[in-house]
Amino acid sequence: MHTDLAIPSDYAERCGLPLCPIPPDLVSTELDYYGRPQRLTQAAFSAWSDMKTSAAEAGITIHLISAFRDLDYQHQLIQKKLSKGQSIEEILQVNAAPGYSEHHTGRAIDVGTLKCDALVEAFENTPAFAWLQDHANRYGYVLSYPRGNAAGIAYEPWHWCFKESTSGI
Repeated sequence: MHTDLAIPSDYAERCGLPLCPIPPDLVSTELDYYGRPQRLTQAAFSAWSDMKTSAAEAGITIHLISAFRDLDYQHQLIQKKLSKGQSIEEILQVNAAPGYSEHHTGRAIDVGTLKCDALVEAFENTPAFAWLQDHANRYGYVLSYPRGNAAGIAYEPWHWCFKESTSGI
């Protein structure tokens, strides 16, 4: 799978991202912002639901942009970017290789809010991001890719992952 995308053979060593197993216990969540079905682990979905409710009670709107992705979906994301002329080096700064994306765990979510385009750095300037920074940890969610992260992934203020105490991530 990595060979046909021209992902370097030392990718895992270079980025330091762990291999992310796909959990057997995914549950359906609410539809995402675009009306697409999404899945998470039960624990991540419960925490997301509680966090979203708490944010709403504070006058903050957060919505799900994406959640679980299987290996084929991640492969297609990268393939589509390659076909548009992006280099694999550019792509791997914003998308983890298949098998290494936190989205494979069923615990990662991309979060959006009103009056802000999805998956853009400008999300960091929204009240939703400020609220997440102050409160997400109470629900077990952490910002996965802050500026200057060790994996070399571009800053993604919208990408949050539920960290179970027994997880390897």
